[in-house]
Amino acid sequence: MRLTRRELGRLAMTAIPAAGFPAARLDAQPSAKPNSKFAGVQVGLNVPYNFGGRDMNPDELLARCLKLNVNALELRSQPVETFLGSPAANGQKATPEEMRKWRASVQIDRAAGFRKKYESAGVMIEIVKYDGIYNMADEEVDYCFNLAKALGARAISCEIDLKHTERIGRFADKHKLMVGFHGHAETTPAHWEAALAQAEFSGANVDLGHFVAGNNVSPLPFIRQHHARITHIHVKDRKMKDGPNVPFGQGDTPIKEALQLIRDNKWPIQATIEFEYPVPDGSDRMIELAKSIEYCKQALLS
Repeated sequence: MRLTRRELGRLAMTAIPAAGFPAARLDAQPSAKPNSKFAGVQVGLNVPYNFGGRDMNPDELLARCLKLNVNALELRSQPVETFLGSPAANGQKATPEEMRKWRASVQIDRAAGFRKKYESAGVMIEIVKYDGIYNMADEEVDYCFNLAKALGARAISCEIDLKHTERIGRFADKHKLMVGFHGHAETTPAHWEAALAQAEFSGANVDLGHFVAGNNVSPLPFIRQHHARITHIHVKDRKMKDGPNVPFGQGDTPIKEALQLIRDNKWPIQATIEFEYPVPDGSDRMIELAKSIEYCKQALLS
């Protein structure tokens, strides 16, 4: 994915109104380092997922984050592995065995170059997201944790699957690095509580929208009870009873209340925007992401 001249021109000229909030501009370049920490709460992005895929050129990915004035990320592993020369880079097909051999031979300390590029621009990699970690051999799981530490992350994340969470939790304890298990609409509080009981460094990545859509109740009581084990939340808006994803403020998800709960208690929980609602006609992902960031900002500053 690359920004076209037409897209760049549109971004450079468009003021982006957020419903009920002041306009946010994508053409405004930050005067210093990017800053998406509002009232003590770190707002971040799930990337490059929010931009429409799992992999992206690291330079373009960074440029988009800077354009949005975001300084903290949940970063999928693919852009880092592309930077390191993965055989699966740029959409190439690679077998699990090819990836296993490559991960066993790659010099993880080379990830310092990736980290330096991002941190020099003011962007912190707080969480590294791994796809398919349950299918990896033990040495690959060690690689995942070591790569995350090389990037300066304080946690990794992956999907929750109680057939495998105990094993990954053992690696989290070994490396003393949290793993945030991400839940979907079918995930209940009992699922997370079972995973949390398996290992000291097992944690929860609570997706606010999925929680509301699947459990038909507010996630706030769960967050209050387990805040010390929540690595980050995913911020999206959905309707109850397995309802659709909608623009922030149009669903049943208590986004403002969740953000203010984290703010008021000074919990170190990243509020990670995960963009999943349909892009309206005449708009694009960058414009909608700017609106979503502004929504979170105003919720925290109110």
